Amino acid sequence: MVNLSLNKAASRDSDTLALLGKKQVLKRRFGFWSLLGFAICELITWETVLALFSQGFSNGGPAGLVYGFIIAWSSTLSVYTVISELASLAPIAGGQYYWVYMLAPPRWKVFSSYIVGWLTSMAWIATVATETIFAGTILQGLIILDHENSYMPQNWHGTLMAWLVVAVAIFVNAVIPGALPRLEVFIIVFHIAGFIAIVSVLWVFATPKNSAHFVFATSLNEGGWSTQGLSYCVGFLGNVATFVGADASVHLAEEVENAARNIPRAIITSMCVNGAVGFVMMITLLFCLGDVDTVLETATGYPFIQIFYDAVNDYAGATVMGAVVLALTWACATGIITTASRMVWSFARDRGTPFSSALSRVSGNKKIPVVALLAGTGFACLLTLIYIGSDTAFNDVISLTITGFYSSYFLPASLLLYHRVKGNIAPHQTGGGDILEAQAPTFDAETGEHAPTKDRGSDDEDKAPEARSPDLPTSDVLDSQHQPRRKFSLANAQLVWGPFHLPGRIGIINNAYACVYMIFVIFWSVWPPQADTNYQNMNYSIVVTGGVVIFSIVWYYIKGRKEYDGPTVDEEVEAVMRRGSVVAGR
Repeated sequence: MVNLSLNKAASRDSDTLALLGKKQVLKRRFGFWSLLGFAICELITWETVLALFSQGFSNGGPAGLVYGFIIAWSSTLSVYTVISELASLAPIAGGQYYWVYMLAPPRWKVFSSYIVGWLTSMAWIATVATETIFAGTILQGLIILDHENSYMPQNWHGTLMAWLVVAVAIFVNAVIPGALPRLEVFIIVFHIAGFIAIVSVLWVFATPKNSAHFVFATSLNEGGWSTQGLSYCVGFLGNVATFVGADASVHLAEEVENAARNIPRAIITSMCVNGAVGFVMMITLLFCLGDVDTVLETATGYPFIQIFYDAVNDYAGATVMGAVVLALTWACATGIITTASRMVWSFARDRGTPFSSALSRVSGNKKIPVVALLAGTGFACLLTLIYIGSDTAFNDVISLTITGFYSSYFLPASLLLYHRVKGNIAPHQTGGGDILEAQAPTFDAETGEHAPTKDRGSDDEDKAPEARSPDLPTSDVLDSQHQPRRKFSLANAQLVWGPFHLPGRIGIINNAYACVYMIFVIFWSVWPPQADTNYQNMNYSIVVTGGVVIFSIVWYYIKGRKEYDGPTVDEEVEAVMRRGSVVAGR
């Protein structure tokens, strides 16, 4: 009975993916709990609070960190609620670029999808470089703590240690991928237990404690900005970075059981859990800060390592506490490499990258994209070489993770807002069968619009009238003998809500707020940390992100437009798509 139930669930997952034009080629290794562990591990919020503490402290001070965290937490939850709605509507590894193709006006579908695909891929590769450098330099910081008089740290040491992190992560992903879900379940326990242990030690041993006035009412403007408000906004990016990457679960959609339901559940739950423990860690850190100058000028490179040592006054104890943070950061890097490889593989599968035929290969026995895994990590390792020349310059790679991600979120979120206001998305369908019968609004192929359908929640009394699903739209293309043939297209696929979405006006308000917030974050993400700016402390994120966009546009007109025509439809799933031509998470 259990095996029969699992087989039926796997069949429905494959059918859902088939409705999105793809056959099942990856193994669905993740259930809800393992996916939740993965999502929590990718955020590691309390650990990131420690690592990025100095950024918000210099611009904004303790009060800026505390209230900025609350704003960033609640606002990012709004953003990822929209991302969860999209993931539920179309649970597919491509994520953003696929959603843009679904939702954009016909004229801009291919071009905008291509640009977002490049932006998302590069943002994830930059995140691999960032997280592995974090892990490598935390390891280096612990060595400095224990051997400050005998060890002469160099930037290239940090890069080599980052490559060690990459090597272990590749081993886990390529050699023992079946262990990854079990590892993620363990990470949930380790993440919470490590948090409790470190917070408890700091509250017990750190003396003297700062006052409540210092924590909640003290502002700083070390960047020399003309107003405190500007300082708050510049320092706010440290809190924003704490929550970047919660969409990692989206790119595992083709490896998750019941992805349309479990991905939103994992994203929202991980945001709530990580936000709560991150906020407690922020408050704890500020109360137990100790001497500010000593902490910010620590030779270890990380203020939290110095805070640990000042609290326990013991090198071994501080090293153990730091090792907990290192282990969780290392685990996060392993998961990020998983996500980046799936994003590169998915985009290559749709012929969006150079060497797409090689990058889209999946190993026959382990069912993982090994070539995409190696290519993505290899490019990330090249980015870590920047750290050897200048850690300041490497910060611009870090900034791509904010500017790039939020830019890739904004376009599909704004398009979703348009369609939900226009009523172009039909209610989620419930019922039995391997393929649920479609109840979709009438589609106008000339305008690329759907006839308005009232957005309903799950508790509505009436439902949209049934309409027969038309055959999938087709287009003329040339085969290898240059003879015209008919090809399925996803361009005019009808839209149906997945099992997770905020209904009616609540959804519209949340979607609109998320879009406004993303514009705010993108605007401030390109500001330098100091008003007195020179070539050394300038924020080049707009150059880095703009460079990715410009390169993708140039490459599109050179070669991309000849190869990329939006998400492709696998021939093996055409029969399934004929039976249910609706883009929806079942």
